[in-house]
Amino acid sequence: MAEVIKMPRLSDTMEEGTVASWLKKEGDKVEEGDILAEIETDKATMEFESFYEGTLLHIGIQEGETANVDALLAIIGEEGEDISGLLDGSSADSDSKEADSSEETEEASAEAKEETSEDETSDDASSSEVPDGVEVVTMPRLSDTMEEGTVASWLKKEGDKVEEGDILAEIETDKATMEFESFYNGTLLHIGIQEGETAKVDSLLAIIGEEGTDVSGVISRLKSSGTKKETPKKEAPKKEAPKKQEAKKEEPKKEAPKKEESKLASKNTSSSDGRIFASPLAKKLAEEKGIDLAKVSGSGENGRVVRKDIENYTPAASGAGVQQFVATGEESYEDINNSQMRKAIAKSLGKSKFTAPHYYLNVEFDMENMIAFRGQFNQLPDTKVSYNDMIIKAVSIALKQHPQVNSQWFDDKMRLNNHVHIGVAVAVPDGLVVPVVEFANEKSLQQINAEVKELAGKARNKKLKPEEMQGSTFTISNLGMFGITNFTSIINQPNSAILSVGAIIEKPVVKDGKIVVGNTMTLSMACDHRTIDGATGAQFLQTLKTYIENPILMLT
Repeated sequence: MAEVIKMPRLSDTMEEGTVASWLKKEGDKVEEGDILAEIETDKATMEFESFYEGTLLHIGIQEGETANVDALLAIIGEEGEDISGLLDGSSADSDSKEADSSEETEEASAEAKEETSEDETSDDASSSEVPDGVEVVTMPRLSDTMEEGTVASWLKKEGDKVEEGDILAEIETDKATMEFESFYNGTLLHIGIQEGETAKVDSLLAIIGEEGTDVSGVISRLKSSGTKKETPKKEAPKKEAPKKQEAKKEEPKKEAPKKEESKLASKNTSSSDGRIFASPLAKKLAEEKGIDLAKVSGSGENGRVVRKDIENYTPAASGAGVQQFVATGEESYEDINNSQMRKAIAKSLGKSKFTAPHYYLNVEFDMENMIAFRGQFNQLPDTKVSYNDMIIKAVSIALKQHPQVNSQWFDDKMRLNNHVHIGVAVAVPDGLVVPVVEFANEKSLQQINAEVKELAGKARNKKLKPEEMQGSTFTISNLGMFGITNFTSIINQPNSAILSVGAIIEKPVVKDGKIVVGNTMTLSMACDHRTIDGATGAQFLQTLKTYIENPILMLT
């Protein structure tokens, strides 16, 4: 059966998107995970992948065209399948104006629509069954890789008044815990996903409408049919306009104190009067686990404690050093539910490892000159660059000379990037994120240092925005600070390579025929053999060696 693909919401503020390019054309075979198109949002140009397998039967939005979220983007189904009914349904509004030649025709069309099964026209049918002024809010797609989300906490409860821009809930995605705001005014009539529950993107999250409206029928129909994204957003502003005025007259005095309280939250999770700022779910979990909220560092807005802070909290991390007592000879274990981030890491790295033919190139560089250079460079006022900053700079310069290594693989083409965006792997409690230093080759060592510090801080506090983790052309993973001397990494697709950086170690080396004490560093580059041949990778590492062992060249 054919699947209708709609314009996705690729950021929390996205209302419309522009198709920058199609990577598939009508008639092409599509597999789950294939990149269908590049879509320009209000924040970035992002890749949109298919969740279905089949043939691309129809493209609804051409390259360069802009459409609202949920507009018909494409249809995927079996080759030769008749999709005329789906196309007619998607353009019913425009077609009805052209076919409005007689009242008899309209009546016949209406009767035909009533007889059509709900499965064939689920969007149109469900829209007509939603009462006027009622808005169905679904689980948003808050990152380009998000497939499901967990409600960390609700900031509104059923019966509360809601204004456009109010924060409804905190939603945990595969990359971060993010605030989700309302686009509508009214009363929160129904909550479809409770705190701590996980649901697929586009599942029923909430219903907002006029106070007292009966939405039981809407809820039962949505749950029974599995309908997604039914609310016609184009009509919402016209219907809601008078209600905005009513809400402003009745509610500002009630809502203002809540907003002021949220602004008073401090980074140490408590206010001057000793109140601790935490989500309801975090408070509940803390109570169940016997954790003192005052000792937990919050990662939410303004230091607010959220679910993950409680789940990741251990007495050892706070300096108590207390371990759970286990009697001798007694088996003991603890099951921890996989977070959205952990699920995403497992899926993406598993796909990379088993689809990209990895091979590894290992090199050892003399670090004497870099050690001396760093010591002299850091004597400049307000300057303290790290070895990692210098490696990022050296790699970015070398990549400009080897575009084949700075490439990306797609099913039907290879992309050689002329710009250099370096992904920097950062460890966080839930796993790993890769913020991106854009145009790294064009930045100074001081600029790279400042940007990496800022991005790493955001990553550890779960404040990274989706656009700050997208677009890398090459990735660096550094475990040298942990004393790891040699390791290999899995390629961060669609990049073609990732560089693993080990620790600088002091050991005997041979120089000018004599054994002396030296400092060396081992690097391992994992390459995708589909894009990078062995000789190509080796030539890149030779160029990199020139800059690492002669760092003064990075300043020219």
